[in-house]
Amino acid sequence: MIYKNPVLSGFYPDPSVCRADDRYPGKYFMVCSSFQYFPGVPLFESEDLVNWRQIGNILSRESQLLLDGAQSSAGIFAPTIRYYNGVFYMVTTNTTTNRNFYVYTDDIYGEWSEPVNVEQDGIDPSLYFEDGHAYFMSNGTDDHGDHGVVQCEIDIRTGKKLSDSSTLWHGSGGRFLESPHLYRIGGWYYLMAAEGGTEYGHMITCARSRLLWGEYESCPFNPVLTNRNLGGFEIQGVGHGDLIQKQDTGEWFVIHLGFRQIGQWATYHHIGREVFMSPVKFNDDGWFTVGKNGTTASEFEIQGSFEQKPCRSAGFADKLDWLYIRRNAPECYELSDERFILHGTEQTLDMMYPTFVGIRQTGLCGSCECSVKVSSGEGGITLYMDEQHHHELAVRRTENGFEAILRLNIGDAKYIRSSVPLCSDTAQLHIDFSNYVYTFSVIDAKTGVRSGLGTAQTRYLSTEVAGGFTGVIIGLYSQGSGSSSEFTDFRCEY
Repeated sequence: MIYKNPVLSGFYPDPSVCRADDRYPGKYFMVCSSFQYFPGVPLFESEDLVNWRQIGNILSRESQLLLDGAQSSAGIFAPTIRYYNGVFYMVTTNTTTNRNFYVYTDDIYGEWSEPVNVEQDGIDPSLYFEDGHAYFMSNGTDDHGDHGVVQCEIDIRTGKKLSDSSTLWHGSGGRFLESPHLYRIGGWYYLMAAEGGTEYGHMITCARSRLLWGEYESCPFNPVLTNRNLGGFEIQGVGHGDLIQKQDTGEWFVIHLGFRQIGQWATYHHIGREVFMSPVKFNDDGWFTVGKNGTTASEFEIQGSFEQKPCRSAGFADKLDWLYIRRNAPECYELSDERFILHGTEQTLDMMYPTFVGIRQTGLCGSCECSVKVSSGEGGITLYMDEQHHHELAVRRTENGFEAILRLNIGDAKYIRSSVPLCSDTAQLHIDFSNYVYTFSVIDAKTGVRSGLGTAQTRYLSTEVAGGFTGVIIGLYSQGSGSSSEFTDFRCEY
């Protein structure tokens, strides 16, 4: 069978994957980074490694996830999921508190524990289990001041260190050594990591040793996966991956991140780093190669029979998809399967804690629409990258009545692109999107008249313009002290 990349589209970076054969035979579980959004660490399951379904969010309580004061693209970095002796563990970094921690559960569909801190620095932590021992790994500085991939043994019940932190590997020479994972396969310990930065020079490298604590020998043909030299190719920035073996066929794959630029020679990406999958082949000498001559292609072969499902549409009922910025203030939200009522405050989308609930844009082409009724202040749809880069199609109350507006926010350039008066407090908002352009229109609920409000280029919400590590979120918002906005008939289709 042929599968197409990405296997999970939209802002789902830093994937990690595991199996739990004795508990859930034939299933695979995956987590991704969530940064400043709440709830944190989306959790997915699959039966074929190609089609993924979200089953929860691991950090679903504020006691697990402190994001107060988190800057955009800060917060939760690079989770790893592992299973051992009947228990699932998810380990990650909260850059807001500068803590590495893990949570655990014996029910993948249930609640997860409170955080257990580990006193080792760095980011992108991982866990490795062997013979009743637990080992904690991150990219950081060891107890002797040496920087690289650092490991210590921990008490998995308490997170306390049982050994010194020691550096195992310094990488292959690329910048930003990160995303370390350890595996034991065929008598070798394989240490896989990412280098080059999560940009156009991203890559996956590896080393191996016969002993857990090393010494580790770098693969002679590192990097084992990168698209850094593929100019004019849609898929770029591949790296930060996790090895997984398909249970029924024995095939090996790397689940990893990458992004799609908006055009062959248009080097911008705006919907975030996505989840890709590339096949792995072990050579006679025990090293492995990844993908097509060490690169990720738009499609590969995999054994098995299945239908790869396209990006699905989303609506109010898809509760697991919806996100808040930094925290959920319950008094601001009344959410049901039929309507969302949002109560605004003085916080705007340029600030840290707006009244906002959104879903990831998961396709380059599609549309979204929603009806909004505004009592006072302003409410509508925002295409949100961060506080400085977002566009709004909204209804607001003025001294002369109500109007619909298109506002563009690109760094320091913030302006009303266009506006149209409305005959009532209600309008239907509509946004079409393609690789290059968002197109905005509004229908007056009283007259039925449709008005175009203009366009905006997608590149101005891209990572190359805005910076950071996230992707566009399609959000519903309300702003203005004492304001209230009622949203109905929301649909996002691809």
